[in-house]
Amino acid sequence: MKTHFCGFRCFACGHEVGADFGGYVCPRCENNLEVRYDWPVGAPGRWWIDVARADIFRYRGLLPVANLELAAPLRVGRTPLYPAPRLGQRAGLNNLFLKDDGQNPSASFKDRAGAVALVRARETGVSVISGASTGNAGSSMACLAASVAMPCVIFVPETAPAAKIAQLLVFGAHVFAVRGTYDDAFDLCMAVCRERGWFNRNTGHNPFTREGKKTAAFEIYEQLGRIPDWVVVPTGDGNILAGIWKGFRDLQEAGIVERTPKMLCAQSEASGAISGAVWELQKAGGGRPDWSQVRVAPVSATTVADSISVDVPRDGLAAVRAVVESGGAAVTVADDAILAAIPELARGAGVFAEPAAACAWAGLEKAAAAGIVGADETVVCMSTGNGLKDIASARKAAGEPVSLENSVDAALAATEAIGR
Repeated sequence: MKTHFCGFRCFACGHEVGADFGGYVCPRCENNLEVRYDWPVGAPGRWWIDVARADIFRYRGLLPVANLELAAPLRVGRTPLYPAPRLGQRAGLNNLFLKDDGQNPSASFKDRAGAVALVRARETGVSVISGASTGNAGSSMACLAASVAMPCVIFVPETAPAAKIAQLLVFGAHVFAVRGTYDDAFDLCMAVCRERGWFNRNTGHNPFTREGKKTAAFEIYEQLGRIPDWVVVPTGDGNILAGIWKGFRDLQEAGIVERTPKMLCAQSEASGAISGAVWELQKAGGGRPDWSQVRVAPVSATTVADSISVDVPRDGLAAVRAVVESGGAAVTVADDAILAAIPELARGAGVFAEPAAACAWAGLEKAAAAGIVGADETVVCMSTGNGLKDIASARKAAGEPVSLENSVDAALAATEAIGR
């Protein structure tokens, strides 16, 4: 199955370059690029699906890589889409579904980006792949690189959760804990990759990360059998939001579907740069924005949800465009609501989410209460990372076990009311 990848287009100025372009960002204005395709006309109905595969490369006809012999042998994607009626009742939603991407190999949605980035890196012949991460993107890349014995270098802020650092080290990555923020680690990684000639997997900066993440849209459509009304995405850098939106746009541009969903950007109040930019545009009203003039103002992020704690969103413009162009919305929630959402998801739907993933449910509850999302609309809420990534936050939300004497009488007394 051939790839229909034909080039790149800038999110800001619209400048286009061909598929042979070897850079990462727009050569004219240095903003982020998106991958473009020349879709086939009159192809058979399911030309875009390789039924022999049960991973993201099932959709190889919609992806920009060709040599799948270079892909990791691990199963990435094809994660479950669960109906969640009991959870939906809490927010007055009658058609709620959860997409549990914590079931990917490294327990994170980020495996989708890493899987495509790995093939692209190996196709270009580089010897080392590198990236900056708050933990998930790095542990994902380390996991996938280890599966093909490719050297991997990851820069993280020294405050990254211990579980994520452990993953990185177990997979054999060269890990550098930067004395600074994620944004400092990102900039340091950029500089080292330039000097060393390494493949730079950095979120947003590398357009192929978005291509891996868009596969969630293909799965949602195939699993649900229709396009939902809303897709809720926990958002930090903006790359997951932009990627899923691009997936739905690609389905529409390729003539596979007729409509696209609205995108709901869910952020912490303590890391809400993208939401702020969306609100400014919505408040201004008017017609189509001049995207070359739109800016996402940086913030000083302090959220407990480390995976979405970002001062400068590296795919911010693409994420803002996703919300605005889809007719969607942006909400921010307090960290207390994010932590409370962890046991709500676990007890209401059986899905254990890390704080960043739980932000999506907290944001959806707020949007439903505000009337942004209607009771009978079909909603897919993304759960992007497993709760074992940050057990300290989970313990804060879940409380403590009951201390019990080692006796049958004490156990019977303590359990008297259970099940009644």
